[in-house]
Amino acid sequence: MGKPCFVPLVSLVVVLHGVMGTASRAADPPFYPDKTRLLVVRDAQGKEHPVRSAEEWSKRRAHILANMQRVMGPLPDASHKVPLAVTITETVDCGSHVRKKLTYAVARGERVPAYLLLPKDRKGKRPAILCLHQTVGIGKGEPAGLGGRANLHYAVHLVNRGYVTLAPDYPSFGDYPYDFARSSFKSGSMKAIWNNMRAVDLLQALPEVDPERIGCMGHSLGGHNTLFTAAFDTRLKACVSNAGFTSFPRYYNGNLKGWTSARYMPLIASVYESKPEKMPFDFPEVIAALAPRAFLASAPVEDDNFDLTGVKDCIRAAQPVYELFGAKEKLSANYPNCKHDFPPEARKVAYDWLDRWLKP
Repeated sequence: MGKPCFVPLVSLVVVLHGVMGTASRAADPPFYPDKTRLLVVRDAQGKEHPVRSAEEWSKRRAHILANMQRVMGPLPDASHKVPLAVTITETVDCGSHVRKKLTYAVARGERVPAYLLLPKDRKGKRPAILCLHQTVGIGKGEPAGLGGRANLHYAVHLVNRGYVTLAPDYPSFGDYPYDFARSSFKSGSMKAIWNNMRAVDLLQALPEVDPERIGCMGHSLGGHNTLFTAAFDTRLKACVSNAGFTSFPRYYNGNLKGWTSARYMPLIASVYESKPEKMPFDFPEVIAALAPRAFLASAPVEDDNFDLTGVKDCIRAAQPVYELFGAKEKLSANYPNCKHDFPPEARKVAYDWLDRWLKP
């Protein structure tokens, strides 16, 4: 273990194509009863109008982000950023790559622990992947290859394919104790989104990284964490969610209790009665909000957590939005014959997908 060192990185203030702050200012966005009918937009009187252009889609997209914030709480705007003040506490030579243990600041007095993996061959600027972990006690340690299931060591797999990878802890996992009861955020989901957006700031500030070629991927918790983050952060150009979502009506036959803990979205229970029909948003909309960026859903056939039929419903509903942008090829799905896992054949499809959109 090396001596801790302070690395001054620029705290980037990023305007995300009008995303940050815009949705949180939208007052009382319309409610859409059928969240699979995406090429319509409702006016203030609730009347539906067809969406025929990217400009018209931007209005529906703003409603999606605003409705997500009704459930998750508001996304802070860029004025809430503090300097990243990255501190490296450990550097390990792993043979094919170097692993750095670090923390970065997301608020005054609050730092997120993460592992940064760098290829030893650092010629030119590399694409980068934000690697988000599943529900596992060691948090970031699993994708970084320090325990857990070998199938989920994707930060290691990807650094060996030439990517810079960053694996942060989700609040309350790994080395990141977090008291949700004292949080200024309405949900753990939005807190994670904010932390992940700061992680993208960190990646963009690294001299080894091409700031225009950053992606995100995760399994289970990391899978929907990927989707939620990418919906708000358009700097993420290609994303993979493995075993990470299904439509709310298909989640345990519409019983949303699993989404209601402080780590996720407690307002689902306290305001929306854990009922899919009362939810302001659903996953078809979240996926469509990524268009025209590249997204691959890796959905195991035998997943007992996220129903496959609901995944297919979401992809089918989002396809017309991608077609609107002339980006049909950037939305895809793979259905590996396995349980809630990420075996080699599924990983190959996912990694090849990231290569297709993030490598020259």
